[in-house]
Amino acid sequence: MSTIAETTPGARTCQDCSAAGNVTRSLLGYLALAGPFYVAVSLAQALTRHGFDLARDEWSLLAPGRLGWIQQANLILTGVMIIVGAVGAVGAVGAVGAVGARRAIGRFADAGTRAPRLLAGYGLGLIAAGIFPADAADGFPPGTPGGRAAHVSGHAMLHLLFGSLGFACLITACLVIARSYHRRADRRGAVASGVVGVVFAASFAGIATGAASEVVNLGFTAAVIFSSAWLTAVAVDLYRRTRAADGGRRALARPAPQPAIEMKGRPLR
Repeated sequence: MSTIAETTPGARTCQDCSAAGNVTRSLLGYLALAGPFYVAVSLAQALTRHGFDLARDEWSLLAPGRLGWIQQANLILTGVMIIVGAVGAVGAVGAVGAVGARRAIGRFADAGTRAPRLLAGYGLGLIAAGIFPADAADGFPPGTPGGRAAHVSGHAMLHLLFGSLGFACLITACLVIARSYHRRADRRGAVASGVVGVVFAASFAGIATGAASEVVNLGFTAAVIFSSAWLTAVAVDLYRRTRAADGGRRALARPAPQPAIEMKGRPLR
């Protein structure tokens, strides 16, 4: 007997989802959560830790000091979630499904594995930046002299190096996915991805030059928040499309009903 979910177009149940598809969507869930998790933990510290000025201080300055382990763990866990989500993105663009699934996901199929690899590179950069914290500076944590650190430690140099490499991967991923959206005639997705990539690149360039300006710092903070929201949007889009493709494959796999054969005025089945 056919159920409502089977006869109604667009209606999907868990029976329409393959085990591999469910795993892929579970992995994509980590990509969707990574950005909000990082922003929420960072803002909670920025608003509660004594002496931290959200307009003046970079979030990297949350890592030094007695409570710095919180921000280090935040960076590492966020990086791990992004890498796990990147594995899900590989499955979403075709490693799990057949050619029909790739076509159903269309927008990302032409990006191949470039975008997931770039996202994984971004995650690795965050993990390394968490392992090697920045130096205390600008009077934070309390008791630190004002201005930039007179001596840059080895772990701070590695923090800047790995952070820069990770940000470069993120910026490139934005542009690769923007191109993919454009080739699939999705103007909104292409514009949003391209704007996030360009804005993040410009704001990071301002921070990297060492310009001690509240406007520059707030601009970079805003870029981090926007890019985190963009990651969530990409993950949700892939999640929905893999679910639709999964259901479509299961529908095609169902045996077609046999037509009735009439003989001497009586239908035979």
